This record gives sequence, structure tokens and C-alpha cells, in this order.
Amino acid sequence: MRRKLAGIVAGIGFTLACGTSAFAQELTIFWAEWDPANYLQELVNEYEAETGVRVTVETTPWSDFQTKAFTEFNARGDAYDMVVGDSQWLGAGSTGGHYVDLTDFFKKHNLGEVMAPATVKYYAEYPGNSGKYWAIPLEGDAVGWSYRKDWFEDPKEMEAFKAKYGYDLDVPKTFAQLRDIAEFFHRPDEKRYGVAIYTDNSYDALVMGVENAIFSYGGELGNYETYEVDGYINSDKAVAAVEAYKELYQFTPPGWAKTFFVENNQAITEGLAAMSMNYFAFFPALLNEATNPHAKNTGFFANPAGPDGDQFAALGGQGISIVSYSQNQEESMKFLEWFIRADVQKRWAELGGYTCHAATLESEEFRNATPYNEAFYQTMFKVKDFWAVPEYAELLQQINQRIYPYIVGGEGTAKEALDALAADWTETFKKYDRLK
Repeated sequence: MRRKLAGIVAGIGFTLACGTSAFAQELTIFWAEWDPANYLQELVNEYEAETGVRVTVETTPWSDFQTKAFTEFNARGDAYDMVVGDSQWLGAGSTGGHYVDLTDFFKKHNLGEVMAPATVKYYAEYPGNSGKYWAIPLEGDAVGWSYRKDWFEDPKEMEAFKAKYGYDLDVPKTFAQLRDIAEFFHRPDEKRYGVAIYTDNSYDALVMGVENAIFSYGGELGNYETYEVDGYINSDKAVAAVEAYKELYQFTPPGWAKTFFVENNQAITEGLAAMSMNYFAFFPALLNEATNPHAKNTGFFANPAGPDGDQFAALGGQGISIVSYSQNQEESMKFLEWFIRADVQKRWAELGGYTCHAATLESEEFRNATPYNEAFYQTMFKVKDFWAVPEYAELLQQINQRIYPYIVGGEGTAKEALDALAADWTETFKKYDRLK
């Protein structure tokens, strides 16, 4: 990616230099501690070179990110000028008065068409279908899969798989095939396991993992217009999806009851699992031979379809918002005008960022730049997200409390867990006067 796009953005510097601010300022962007934040710092260093405005990407571990951000928001502090917040923060960020309204900015720059539709819907707009925008899509992301190509392409394995299941061993196109392949490669005696999935229940890991099954099985979390959940989150399709996710859990490596992105990449780098679920943002490490001895034998695919052909994936990623307590809102707006430019978006992709810029995303150059970009491109047009309402944290806690004991502990049934969850969420939406 870096090499292929290197020549495209040669014109950025001259253009910006013509509009250099007379007075240098400093801007601070707050984000979580991970590789995309490092890529963003590289990008904004070029903004400083061209404008004299120094931009610092301040980071904190993911475990502290939400708490630290909202502590500063609630104190009306101006430590951060911009924040790259999770998609589910939009409700709390906008209704709490923490984010600057970017609706006019959105319309002026036609960002509803410039950015990929799903990224606008989930990273920028709140309430849904309201035409009100509070962020610019920055880091597109969703859940995809990595797999061991050498295991899949071994002639003996292929012959044995076909003899057992009656079809060719290949990248799974359905959840049923994913389950079969996970079972086939699950060989604890050989310290080889079938699949690595998200199970951590402290934030959104398990929920994002299960969403991949729920959405592709045709289930929904609820009606986002009326906030009805009974009959949606506990529908037959949602129940079947949670049962399927629990079935996958039996093919995970030992001790896989509290895992997220770090462990799921380790499942590939340590040669433990045939397939591993993870956000695309963590896939670059799997192509680095310094961190993955199996890099040359690692492939990638999009989340497979459910039994009726529905195919969706859980949304990750973040948009960038201007913090309403910032003393540098005008300079922050200038920065966003620079960031959304087509040539800057290509540069963002070159550095490793997952651009949400539609033209860049759809280009053959982007789709062929890495072994996982094609799967990323396919996924970003079929993503769905969790509730982005201000009370999302309560909803997250409730779903974790209901499904974790069933999936990991084997307690009760999926139907019982989801019926109880429907009751929890109904009470929560009543408490906030959302049920119509």
C-alpha cells in the first residue's frame, strides 16, 4: 500500500503551502493507542510541515479510552480539540453537548456522497436518518477473518475434508462451512484448534463477535426507529445465530474465555488456529514476518453468509469530531477541510489508515494494495452497528451479562438468554422515554 500510492499525493504539499496560516497553533487529537493512531500522527506531521500548525495525536490504552474521554467531556475540559470516538459514542457525544454540530460542514463538502454510505450512517449521523452530522468518517473498520492458507491448501487435508463433509475445502462462504472447517481442524492432541473468536465481555468484544452471526442469520438487535426489541433480539433467527456462535466456541483454543484482538492475532502468529476473527485494523501485523512467522501463509476473507444468504459484518472504526469545549474550533475546522480532500485521503490510505473516502475505497489500486484490502472493501458495504444511543453503555453491559454465561459457561439456553435481554433492553428504553 505504502509503495503503490506513494506517487499519487505529490501535489498535497504545494497546495497547502499556499494557504498556510499566519500564526502557528497547536491542535490535539485524542484517540486510542493502536497502529492507526500512529499512522494518523504521520499524516498530521505533514499538515504541520505545510501549515505550521502542529497537531499531536494523544493516545491512551483502549481499556481507558472511553473513561478518559468522557471524564474530560463531562468536566467541559479543553484538553482535546478533536476526538476520534467510537461509533456508539455519537448519541452521548451529540446529546451531551460534547461534539460540535458538523451538519453545515457536511453539506458544504457533500460528504454524504464523498464518503462511503455505511461510514456516513454509522460514524457521522445521529439520530439515524436525521440529516444531523457530528463527525467525519476517519478510520473505517469492521470484523473480518484471517486463515492459514497452507493448512487449507494441503492436498492431504483437502482430500480428508472432502471425504468427511462432501465438498471442497476452501474459504468458507457460509457460517455452516465455517463451522465444518473449525471442527475439521480442531485437534487438541496436536495443539491445533479450529477457530478463534471474540469472547471478552468487559466492553464490546463479545458483542461485536456475536453480531457477525446475528446480522448474517437475518436477525436484528431491534427496531432502530421505534426502539422495540421484543421479537427482534430474541427472534428465531437471532436465537439460531447465538447458538451457532456458541458452537464455534467449542472449537477455540484452551483458555479462550476472555479474548479480544490481541489473542485472536496470536492464534494465527502462534500457529494455534485455522481461522481467526478480528478487526481489519489488526491485520497488518499478520503480514509482518517479524511478528508473524506464518505471514506468507496467512490469508483473509470477509464474514460469511448465514443460512438464508444474508451477509453482514459488525462495524468497528471511528469518526473524528470537534470537541465543543475546544478553544481552537476554527483551526480544527480547517484541519478537517484538509483531511477530507481526495489527495489527503489517498495519502491516509498509503500510510495504512482505512480510508472511508468512497472513490479511494472503490479504486482497483486500493483493493489490490494488500491481501486483505479486497475483503475490507467488500465488508464496508455490508456493515451494521450496535445501538448508538446515549445509553449504549447500559445496553452493552446488559447484553454481556445475558449472553456471556450461555456462550462461555454453557448456562441455560440461547432463547432464555435473549428473552431476558429483550426484557432488560425494553426496561432501559422505557427509562429513557424512547419507546413509542
